[in-house]
Amino acid sequence: MTAAVAVDLGKTGCRAVLWHDGTGPARDIHDVPGAPGLAADNGVAMARDAVRAAVLPLLEGQPQLRLAALCVGAAGAASAPEAARELAGLLLHDLPADEVAVTSDAVTAHAGALGGRTGVVLAIGTGSVAVGIGDHGSYARVDGWGPWLGDEGSGAWIGAAGLRAALRAHDGRGPDTALLAAAVERFGDPDRLPSAVGRDGNPARTAASFAPDVARAAAAGDAAAAAIIQDAATALGEAVVAAARRIGGDALPVTITGGLTGLGEPLLDPLRSALAASPRPLHLRPPLGDPLDGARLLALNTSAPHEPHVVRLRRTTTPSPVPTRPANPSAIA
Repeated sequence: MTAAVAVDLGKTGCRAVLWHDGTGPARDIHDVPGAPGLAADNGVAMARDAVRAAVLPLLEGQPQLRLAALCVGAAGAASAPEAARELAGLLLHDLPADEVAVTSDAVTAHAGALGGRTGVVLAIGTGSVAVGIGDHGSYARVDGWGPWLGDEGSGAWIGAAGLRAALRAHDGRGPDTALLAAAVERFGDPDRLPSAVGRDGNPARTAASFAPDVARAAAAGDAAAAAIIQDAATALGEAVVAAARRIGGDALPVTITGGLTGLGEPLLDPLRSALAASPRPLHLRPPLGDPLDGARLLALNTSAPHEPHVVRLRRTTTPSPVPTRPANPSAIA
């Protein structure tokens, strides 16, 4: 029996699903914590641990399974191609796959959302990036520069802006805002907020956890929160318009994916307005699939327009049996 595994490795979570030939996706998606990104310090090792933790439970108890391909869409792969290649090599060693492909999670999001076709996909979660792929292979990646230099409008960006507004109110430097009470409820004493944000080793993910609080406060009429959400929508719209301009073409399809869409109308309504103001016609469409669908498509199809942005390594020796999961994933060599 042959199969393919698709992995969506983000900064917040890592999801994996096993597809058997001709039977569609398995019922269960295995979900584990994500990794800070391939470009981060020790990013490859943490990504390796996360992928193994997500994939190995899907393979256990299936000794006759032939894993034809594994494709990982990983945060940070676009800005760290050598790290993507290193991760592919390690996973080819770790897992019994004939072939391992690693690409950006934005590329798998694009492939899934538009069914492997051209257009612009805005992927918004803990981070944010707009990816455009045009009719003649043109490619544009806009933002996705991480929480310190970019990811404008992302969950981490919204959450951090909300926490800054809360601390400004706490200090008396800024206007009163419901965000202060929301920050206290979620993180405790404001004086300890910096350590609370950094204590799990992934401050972008922790900041992003505050984004829903900002959206709720904006919906309730809080001026500071509403301004943050509006600024986020404007930044995200600018990223889409820039990607569309760079790949060219008329009447481009655009779709929006990622966990931040769960904020709902407080973010999506101003974002639609920002896209409607584009000088280039943009047609907003619902996504056809998610990043796991895109990773599956790219695992099995090397002729998609995304292929130049995929690192693909093929095994030249017989794969080892499915390894046993260690009790402590961080102990993986």
